[in-house]
Amino acid sequence: MAAPAEAEVAAGFAEADEAAELTRALGRLLPGLETESKLGRRRALEALEHALEEAVRPGTDSAAFQGPWARLLLPRLLRLLTDPAEGCRALAAHLLDLGLRRAARPRDALPRLLPALTARLARPESTRPPPEPCEELRLALVQLLHLAVDLGGAALAPHLDDAVRALRGALLDPFAAVRREGCECAAALARAIPEHFHMQSESLIGPLMQTISHQHWKVRVAVIEATGTVIQFGNGNSVDDVLSHFAQRLFDDVPQVRQAVTSVVGGWLLNLRDRYSFFHKLTPLLLSSFSDEMPEVRQTATSLWEKVGLQWQEENEADLKDKLDFASPPPPNYPEHESRPGLGCRELVFRNLSKVLPAICHDITDWVVGTRLKAAQLLPVLLLHAEDHITQHLEIVLRTLHQACTDEEKAVVSSCVRAAELIGTFVSPEVFLKLILAMLKKAPSASGLLILASVIRGCPRNALQPHLKVIATELAQEHICQGSENNSYLEHLLLCVQTLLSVCQEDCCAASLQLSEVLVTIMAVSDAVSLEKKAQKTMDTLAEVEDIPSSQDLYRKHLGALLERLTASHGEWTVHSVQLLKFTVLLTQAGPAVGEALQHVIPTLRACLQPTTDPHMRLKLFSILSSLLLRPKDTVDSQGQFHGYLDMVINDILAPNLQWHAGRTAAAIRTATISCLWALISSDILSAKQVQEAQETLMPQVLATLEDDSQTTRLISCRIISRFLKNSGDTMEPEKFLKVYPELLKRLDDVSNDVRMAAASALLTWLKCIESVDGKSAYQSSVQFLYRELLVHLDDPESAIQDTVLEVLKEGSVLFPDVLVRETEAVVPWDLEPGIWGVASGT
Repeated sequence: MAAPAEAEVAAGFAEADEAAELTRALGRLLPGLETESKLGRRRALEALEHALEEAVRPGTDSAAFQGPWARLLLPRLLRLLTDPAEGCRALAAHLLDLGLRRAARPRDALPRLLPALTARLARPESTRPPPEPCEELRLALVQLLHLAVDLGGAALAPHLDDAVRALRGALLDPFAAVRREGCECAAALARAIPEHFHMQSESLIGPLMQTISHQHWKVRVAVIEATGTVIQFGNGNSVDDVLSHFAQRLFDDVPQVRQAVTSVVGGWLLNLRDRYSFFHKLTPLLLSSFSDEMPEVRQTATSLWEKVGLQWQEENEADLKDKLDFASPPPPNYPEHESRPGLGCRELVFRNLSKVLPAICHDITDWVVGTRLKAAQLLPVLLLHAEDHITQHLEIVLRTLHQACTDEEKAVVSSCVRAAELIGTFVSPEVFLKLILAMLKKAPSASGLLILASVIRGCPRNALQPHLKVIATELAQEHICQGSENNSYLEHLLLCVQTLLSVCQEDCCAASLQLSEVLVTIMAVSDAVSLEKKAQKTMDTLAEVEDIPSSQDLYRKHLGALLERLTASHGEWTVHSVQLLKFTVLLTQAGPAVGEALQHVIPTLRACLQPTTDPHMRLKLFSILSSLLLRPKDTVDSQGQFHGYLDMVINDILAPNLQWHAGRTAAAIRTATISCLWALISSDILSAKQVQEAQETLMPQVLATLEDDSQTTRLISCRIISRFLKNSGDTMEPEKFLKVYPELLKRLDDVSNDVRMAAASALLTWLKCIESVDGKSAYQSSVQFLYRELLVHLDDPESAIQDTVLEVLKEGSVLFPDVLVRETEAVVPWDLEPGIWGVASGT
């Protein structure tokens, strides 16, 4: 027992000797600190620096250093922090750092050190510069404060006010490094004295939030991390003051900043004392990082959220006992690429959804694009957690999606579509269809159709099947399928049909008629070729799911019903009527099926092609009719039944529209009508008798059209007359027959060479008809007159006309050659080339 006591006594004497020696050494140097010379004070400080470095070497006794340090050095060094010379102040700060690290009881220095540091760092007003003008020296002082906090521990409690004042100044310092160091020091202070820090923590929130938008990203990260620690160990009510600033940092361009926000918010959800009061405010911030563009941020958010959910589940295990013991399986049609969140995570979202959802619905329509995008990305994350609990909030969600789907930003619309798909997955079709179809009935819109298509895509087939016909019938209603001619509206309407086909497959047979009507409407109304092609392709898909060979067979199946429903209102049609557009689509797309529905097609054409109806509509329909008549075996006569409607076509459609009326529009209608007549008689569907009947009815009107202003009309009329003459010219009544050639002769003076040549060809046919009749001598005078007129045109300046007329004379010379010779001698000059004379004379 005596040996340890003697050792302690010896150590005490050694400590006293070492302290005395250090005191003497310092006593020789300290007077130099009081000199008025800046250089003298600096040299004294440098000597002290050397002495202290010797004193703090490993192996020296810190207890021996404590006395001289606290009694002699500390007061003088603190005074030198206000020295006019910057170099002296810097050396003083360095020596204080060395002394604190070496002192046996650094806490004893806090009563004098903290006020001195506060005096150099704290700014009386935020607009005034800090008392210490040197940036590097302010950084050294904040580092010294940080060291004092680390070494002081609980002893800092009485000096908390001074430390907070100093930190407030540091957090607003113009020098970025000082701000970063201030953030780290604030976090260290919060951890050092948590039982006292909460009384002053709110004083740091203001400066921290002023710095959170600093231009240096490292400063922003430091502020976020410091804020997390300050609130963690301070007053939890400050969460409300920082939430908006943290939310803004989620838009930061630097991933490290977003990562810091995610980590801090996740830490609060795990460790904050009052976290239950802030779940509804913090959860959206953490879940927003689920859609961050950086995988690291997403991974951090996912990991923290899983921990939060598991911790909450463990803390509330009693309340969740039934759900834990009888866990519900994932809903059918659960998204394949999504993993189902844990029970704790789902319950957390569900219990706070009513508080979170209104804010998201507000932000999703904000004027700032970034805000709308974040809110839209967060919504499907919440719905994925809420699952079938969405139902009680469905109305507000659908109303929000309806507005958000009109956004110009594709990313916003894409997230809303994803949210709508989840509604289809988790909510009963009976519930969401009631709301969505009511919304479409009230105000059809492209966004409403997009929502409908999306919920259908997310809905299980077996759940949707009972409601399939209801959906298709509603889509086929005029107020929806004819709700707009906008291409975006039509694209989303087409998307509804495509989605139904994709989800329900063969079940769509029950609504085939309604879906076909929607597709026909899209093809009729759209002015985009690409959209028409998509609609036709969808029609082919509908035929496939019905196990029908092609869309032509699908038209055959439904054409009668579609036309019956469509043509009921033909008396009100104009060229702009959607019904007319649908009618034309059916006629052009149905192909051979048209021949099976003539009982609807021809009467409708007759009603719409009367001279009293819209002229532009008549032009359009004549164009369609002409195209059908050009290939009758594939359209109107596919079943060989067109002859039963021939009288109606000729007498009630063609004949009235060949009558002359003034105006360009009327002329265009005559051209369209004569084109239809040409297509009809040039096809193979009319027998010779039927052509003759058509000739007997229409020849007077056709002859009248030879005087039409339209070159096309005159040209086609010549061809029709030629066809009539070839078919039944030899059976015509002489009076009617003789009325033909004078009209054709007039056309030899037409301004168009094509018309003149067609008229000459028709005259040749007329001459051949005389050749085949009995009693041709009765026509000699008419033929003689014709010879005379034709011989005049041998002198035409156009060689093609000369050749054509010459060919007519050659062919017609067999009728009355002597008459032709006499007419030639009277008309043709003697200097005519011998070759032509010979031909003209018939030799």
